[in-house]
Amino acid sequence: MACNYGFATVSPLLLPLFVFLLFTSSSMAALVQQQPLVLKYHNGLLLKGTVTVNLIWYGKFTPVQRSVIVDFLQSLNSQAPPRPSVSSWWKTTENYKGGAGSSAIVVGKQFLDENYSLGKSLKNSHIVYLAAKGGHSGGAVNVVLTAKDVAVDGFCRSRCGSHGSTRGPARFAYAWVGNSETQCPGYCAWPFHQPLYGPQTPPLVPPNGDVGVDGMVINLATVLAGTVTNPFNNGYFQGPPTAPLEAVSACTGVFGSGAYPGYTGRVLTDKTTGASYNAHGVKGRRYLLPAMWDPRTSQCSTLV
Repeated sequence: MACNYGFATVSPLLLPLFVFLLFTSSSMAALVQQQPLVLKYHNGLLLKGTVTVNLIWYGKFTPVQRSVIVDFLQSLNSQAPPRPSVSSWWKTTENYKGGAGSSAIVVGKQFLDENYSLGKSLKNSHIVYLAAKGGHSGGAVNVVLTAKDVAVDGFCRSRCGSHGSTRGPARFAYAWVGNSETQCPGYCAWPFHQPLYGPQTPPLVPPNGDVGVDGMVINLATVLAGTVTNPFNNGYFQGPPTAPLEAVSACTGVFGSGAYPGYTGRVLTDKTTGASYNAHGVKGRRYLLPAMWDPRTSQCSTLV
């Protein structure tokens, strides 16, 4: 069963209303944040220990695009970058009882399918088929990343990515994220593109200079946190298991303190390039990461 997430668990037409109910104005933001948000733990397994992330690149990605995403994954456990860091963002998963947080992310095998072996229009069954290339290890997450010219069922309409697991004794967790650069950047790459709905605020400058790939990082962060804390649909989530709000998707649209509809909240800005970010990564990388729900405070936790 697959779990779809944020810009995904809410209908696109209802997303502005959904966010509006959470943050009606900047003056109301503090009041809303005082209200606890509870993701119930359903007593299932969480991923812990060393979690290997295998990558299946479907379609054409440049070496630079691949390095942006691989560097993000390698930043999740790196203690070298200054704070606020990608690793300090990931550290919030340690607060989920059941052991998600002791997980150390390791980049495993990578598979390139630049010839579109299944075509350029994929169904969910194709995503699972491609994910299986990463193997059937219980301590791994197989992530399928689709290029900007690949259509996937539900992409740009009800989801920007998803995660789920197979059934049976050889079950494995998998995730998928698509590059929305040419298909729906206002839906899946916001805030690096003007939104399709809601207040039309100016877009932010992406920290790695690529609207589509920097948007993929936000969505990959979302599904990866959801996979670790709710890998088999019986971990942490709110709402129905078929459309759950999870660790990050419960905090849709929040990137910094003081967020409200159409405003990401306070983020950092590079004085030279004007790029917006809130986390330092390896190799001098910078990323913009979404807020994550913290079980200790029952609040959406931001880095800045």
